Amino acid sequence: MLDRIAAIPGKLQGQQVLEIGPGPGGLTRALLRAGAQVTAIEMDKRCLPALAELSEAFPGKLRVIEGDATKVDHGIEGPYHIVANLPYNVGTALFVGWLSGEAWPPRWSSLTLMFQQEVAQRIVAETGSDAFGRLAVLAQWRAKARIAMKVHRSAFTPPPKVMSAVVHVEPATMPDGVSARMLERVTEAAFGQRRKMLRQSLKGLPGALAALEELGIDAQRRAETLSVDEFVAVARALT
Repeated sequence: MLDRIAAIPGKLQGQQVLEIGPGPGGLTRALLRAGAQVTAIEMDKRCLPALAELSEAFPGKLRVIEGDATKVDHGIEGPYHIVANLPYNVGTALFVGWLSGEAWPPRWSSLTLMFQQEVAQRIVAETGSDAFGRLAVLAQWRAKARIAMKVHRSAFTPPPKVMSAVVHVEPATMPDGVSARMLERVTEAAFGQRRKMLRQSLKGLPGALAALEELGIDAQRRAETLSVDEFVAVARALT
């Protein structure tokens, strides 16, 4: 299974890979076997001896950074892939961070990330579905996201209560004239009160209601009924 995950980004021979939260190194070993040059960030000291053994087994191929992935700089130069079984408590925050920022395309070439299946479904959700929300818009407006494989809870020891899934994301062309920060503000406001009509959820965002009228978007609609393109259009009008 780990070899299958390591194969999702494509050929990794000689490629730079960033792994977050490798633990004792199961996925790390698969990435190294695939020929990747791996930088792993791990904050649990108990895992460091096992990672040190891996480093000895693959000389010059593994660099381990001890610390919090939300705070430390990995220092990788040039393009790199991110492959990780993300810690559930910080996984979404890291993911949103990788998708954010005005500079595009990003420094990473692809994201191959394991999430709880519920979170994975929110990332690839289609307009109008119960799972469609801010994560879907941020993941899809300038990138392509798909569920690459599902992982049964029995694959883990001890088995968690939830199922998991691996999401693969690749950068796409960024629409012209749109600020990423503005899109984040629009989606944050719209889905912050997702059961309310847009005229209510967006009224605190200056110019938003006028933008809806200008674009011919009914302010009585709710956020989950707007397409990704419509969110982009609103953000462009406010940029």
